[in-house]
Amino acid sequence: MWLLILFVTTVALHRMSPDFEEDFLRQRSTNIHELSDNPVRVLFSSAMWIASGLWLPYAALFTVFHAQAERWLGTLRWLAVCVAAHVLATLISEGALLWAIQRRVAPESAVNTLDVGVSYALSGVVGVLTYRIAPPWRYVYLAAVLAFYGLPLVTGRTFTDLGHFTAVLIGLGCYPLVRGCGKAWNPKETLAALRR
Repeated sequence: MWLLILFVTTVALHRMSPDFEEDFLRQRSTNIHELSDNPVRVLFSSAMWIASGLWLPYAALFTVFHAQAERWLGTLRWLAVCVAAHVLATLISEGALLWAIQRRVAPESAVNTLDVGVSYALSGVVGVLTYRIAPPWRYVYLAAVLAFYGLPLVTGRTFTDLGHFTAVLIGLGCYPLVRGCGKAWNPKETLAALRR
């Protein structure tokens, strides 16, 4: 359903003029200004839009990560991971941006920055899927995930880089939700079964 909503909203964005689109998305953005006025509304509405207007990459990512996590965890647990990652990573990254603005490290105009999308929820799901993989493959996956999200944080140091890395950590912190969700997937067993 979420992917379908994103498809509809992406089509709607493509029908808007560029100026209207930017203003429209800014009102649904989880920036400091909007979070100060109506946090619940923007935390929900920001997760229904893709700022890039590119739906197909998200369809692929939803298939690879979200669908696997929902099938494994069940809808409620999967949704709990998504909400926790989206909300907490947003609040932490925007809090860090506010701190930077107050210390004049970031410009004051950053309170109105455009920040919509589903990437924090996706990052949280990528993190929690670590527990879906059996050791020792789990550690290879985890190292790849931490490198993928950690390198931009070290080199770019933007609030969104912080948000993505934080969301992965939140996903990793959702370990209690994975208990009782079945045996971890072992790639070695899958390869052996395919050879038969």
